[in-house]
Amino acid sequence: MDMKQYIEDAEQALLHTYNRYQIVLDKGEDVYLYDLEGKKYLDFCAGIAVFALGYHNDKYNDALKAQIDKVIHTSNYYYNVPAIEAAKKLKKVSGMDRVFFTNSGAEAVEGAIKAARKYAYLKDGCTDHEIIAMEHSFHGRTMGALSVTGNPKYREAFEPMIGNIRFAKLNDFDSVLENVTDKTCAILFETVQGEGGIYPADESFMRQVKALCEEKDILLILDEIQCGMGRTGYMFAWQKYGVKPDIMVAAKALGCGVPVGAFLMTEKTAQHSLTSGDHGTTYGGNPLAAAAINIVLDLFEENHIIDNVKEMGVYLEKTLDKLVAEYDCVVARRGAGLMQGLAFNRPVGEIINKALDKGLLLVSAGTDVIRFVPPLIIRKDNIDDMAAILRACLAEF
Repeated sequence: MDMKQYIEDAEQALLHTYNRYQIVLDKGEDVYLYDLEGKKYLDFCAGIAVFALGYHNDKYNDALKAQIDKVIHTSNYYYNVPAIEAAKKLKKVSGMDRVFFTNSGAEAVEGAIKAARKYAYLKDGCTDHEIIAMEHSFHGRTMGALSVTGNPKYREAFEPMIGNIRFAKLNDFDSVLENVTDKTCAILFETVQGEGGIYPADESFMRQVKALCEEKDILLILDEIQCGMGRTGYMFAWQKYGVKPDIMVAAKALGCGVPVGAFLMTEKTAQHSLTSGDHGTTYGGNPLAAAAINIVLDLFEENHIIDNVKEMGVYLEKTLDKLVAEYDCVVARRGAGLMQGLAFNRPVGEIINKALDKGLLLVSAGTDVIRFVPPLIIRKDNIDDMAAILRACLAEF
């Protein structure tokens, strides 16, 4: 079948919850993807910040093939070596103490919410505790994750959400203080807001929130699903400032394509929250998923991925800053490392479509921001090629 026929079949078979671009991707190599007709695309989306190591990495592929030949799944009734090794490695790079593996970022957020409420419940036996999340945040599509997502358009059709959620403003500590009550059990935010427009949390804001949490025995939950795993030039974005959370959630590049997530805790939080029977998952941390985490963390170290992000992040920032200076329709750049956004004075959908036609994959963050989250192995020539295509698109405006 040709690409058009596949798309027509998809529209008849799949639930229409996505407005997909009209291409069918077939294979990948390095930082490029190819559609069924053989057209080549430079990928600055990376499966929405997932495919950090690029496509067709032989060591990654071989590790998964080897695990498939051994055992894929056994359930959490039993231990498995890949999960044990993955937990140890993840503890080492994060500085956290306990790990729970999930199947996605949204599930990791769900677990973090449950842990925070259990932590508070064990202190006073009450079930009316509150969580403070941030406006313009995005934490996932499940009911719990959606409840702490600070954009009403995602929530309104699915009300009522889980209760006792308050929303403050990122980088506005006074707005956090206004929402704190004696029922507050956790403060949750993305260290760098992704879907909300690529807004990093300020160091001063993070330190003030951390001090408040320590003073009042409130749990600090940091969402590192998109901004973690090296994307900002640190394994996890909070490490730049040393503001360690009580609970951290991770996913996306954690498995580099294999669906996997995790929430991690400090020892204190772990000893005073979830216990046997409180939480579970059939697939989470199964041998195949854990094998992916293991090889990803090994390759991050072996290939000096963080060093490349630091270097290429600076180059990408300078490249995007030139576009801000050159074009009146581009009003700002923001972000950290290889998680950058260009803000426009108009919707960016048409620009992204033009880029697609010219062989460049981009994704938005809201209606007026183009998000740049390429594979973390990106090179200067790839950034130059991206900028040339984007300039060609902007020239048509």
